[in-house]
Amino acid sequence: MTFTLDIDYTTCIKCGKCVRICPAHIFIQSKAREEVKVHNRENCIRCGHCVAICPTDSVKHAIFPPEKVHGIDHDNLPAPDQLMLLIKSRRSNRAFSKQVVPEGLLDLIVEAAHRAPTASNKQELAFTLITDPEKLKQIIQLTVDVFDEKMKNINRPVVKALVTRIMPDTYKMIGRLGALVSMVKAGKDPILRGATALLFIHSPKEHAYYGKIDGNLAYQNGSLMAEALGVSQFYTGFVCRAIDEDKKGRFNELLGIEGTIHAGMALGMPAFKFSKYIDKEEIKLKKI
Repeated sequence: MTFTLDIDYTTCIKCGKCVRICPAHIFIQSKAREEVKVHNRENCIRCGHCVAICPTDSVKHAIFPPEKVHGIDHDNLPAPDQLMLLIKSRRSNRAFSKQVVPEGLLDLIVEAAHRAPTASNKQELAFTLITDPEKLKQIIQLTVDVFDEKMKNINRPVVKALVTRIMPDTYKMIGRLGALVSMVKAGKDPILRGATALLFIHSPKEHAYYGKIDGNLAYQNGSLMAEALGVSQFYTGFVCRAIDEDKKGRFNELLGIEGTIHAGMALGMPAFKFSKYIDKEEIKLKKI
């Protein structure tokens, strides 16, 4: 991608903030208060740090025209104790009501996830939001189908003997998966727990390594926004496990997703809200 990136020297105050903040070292200033120069524009990762930090709007970046740049009222940001209370109160609430999550709230959750940082600012993540009840049922069924297949393979005499001896914890998990399969066959939903929406975070296959890291950063942003909005959520560990085990790519085919799915968030309006938060175990922290 070609673009222009320059400095308006008529307004630049030579503060050097763009020099210090740019991760690609595109800006150069030999000495404090000397003229800032731009070089190696092709190394720009399009993060926008230079535009966001410039106090006089002197950095002119074609990818970030004025309509894409917004001021921040720092006095309007949540106080640290407010943010900490939100973090402490965030729980994986699997008790959903039958009320659907309003579309506007889902849009805010997706936007929050989208605004998470990504490696080298690649922004390769994409999102698939499922609210169709029939599709949600198909995801539940496909999840238990994958688990059913895995159990049949592992329960073959030779494989079972090997797994129980070498990977006993894995075999214990098989028993749990069997219980899930039985519950779904009985008409229950231990997979999505009645969620009315499901958000998948994914990236192209060629970006799967950093995509997994980026996807989980995005999940945390979305999760906190859901909590702030009063929307219940939980990480769809069983579904993600089934996606990893599914070598046939059936989830991707069902949802029309090209690439690798990294995280899933089940969403719904809460049947009730927690009135208390519980302390976790002591922090395992080493200070050096």
